[in-house]
Amino acid sequence: MAVTVDFHTGVADPVAFACRLLRKACRQDARVLVTAPPATLAALDTALWTFDAQDFVPHLRWPAPATMAARTPIWLCAQPDVLPEGAPRVRVNLGAEALPDAGDVDRVIEIVGNGPDDRMAGRARWRHYEQAWGVKPTHYAA
Repeated sequence: MAVTVDFHTGVADPVAFACRLLRKACRQDARVLVTAPPATLAALDTALWTFDAQDFVPHLRWPAPATMAARTPIWLCAQPDVLPEGAPRVRVNLGAEALPDAGDVDRVIEIVGNGPDDRMAGRARWRHYEQAWGVKPTHYAA
């Protein structure tokens, strides 16, 4: 199966956008691994508990016990290069760096903020996926 890469650009609040995306993924019974720097993951972890009083988005911070990971659809991970077998095959990236290789990935969703540094880093990630992975990303403007 070919890897698909989607870019959502011009996002005013990437953490809030990720919360909505992850809620939708849970409703569709998808399993997703989110990669980001530790501070962004901490903000996302808090936001997933508080962004909507009516919804619960089950998630964990990786590493976690295997029994918990097997039952939890959303994983938050600062080090995606040290994942166990069976990790979610859909990746959401909130970091400035592209994922290093396709490995065990079916889909990558890149969330790009609306600041100049965000746009520049997003362009570099786009080029990486085209050149290193041979994938033509799909673009969605916020």
